[in-house]
Amino acid sequence: MLILFLALVLPLLVVSTPVSQEQFPTDCSDIHANGQTLSGAYTIYPTTDTPVQVYCDMGCEGGQSGDGKWTVIQRRMDGSVNFYRPWEQYKKGFGNKYGEYWLGLETLYQLTRNRKYELKVDLQDFEGGKAYAQYSSFSVESEAEGYRLHVGGFSNGGAGDSLETNNGQKFSTFDKDQDSNKASSCAKAYLGGFWYSSCHHANPNGIYLWGQDKTYNAIGNVWYHWKGYDYGLKVISMKIRPVP
Repeated sequence: MLILFLALVLPLLVVSTPVSQEQFPTDCSDIHANGQTLSGAYTIYPTTDTPVQVYCDMGCEGGQSGDGKWTVIQRRMDGSVNFYRPWEQYKKGFGNKYGEYWLGLETLYQLTRNRKYELKVDLQDFEGGKAYAQYSSFSVESEAEGYRLHVGGFSNGGAGDSLETNNGQKFSTFDKDQDSNKASSCAKAYLGGFWYSSCHHANPNGIYLWGQDKTYNAIGNVWYHWKGYDYGLKVISMKIRPVP
């Protein structure tokens, strides 16, 4: 009888511990809220059982003025990482969190399915010029939906809107063609992995080209509305944070 009594009563006495954003920060905004205000690599938990390393940009303009708390999801800066990769690697993520990397499609899905995010794309050329494009909404659907992109609410920081045609598109790689081009594979034609339509105005994961080279058209890490199709940018960085 005692054993039966304990089996019935003890579960009622167990108080579940709520998930703490301090113990399990979802993204870099939680890291910042926990008092970490320096940019760098941190561990986040898009799901409580899946730790992920990410670079947090805590001061987007170089200071700590409040324009930070960004979770960097993609970065090109020196050509040290090959971005012409298969589906599984784009799904899981790759690269160096202190350098060039892609966070991973599954992580993007887990992040954006529970919170509303905005997106900022920072660009820099080899002459020291800078520009950005910002979007008030950004989300990625599940793998079953092809990691379809939803992006909108463009604000111009001099870069122009080169993601307009990517809205509503599924992600494509050279071994998984999900673009809107019926004639060929955009990923194969332009040597990258992205939310291609048919095909692109932005190819941030294309071949890293060192500035302008008119012998190459649209295969580089280009942002058409700023520098055209034949200029490979020095820096492209995509980052997200929760909408205030």
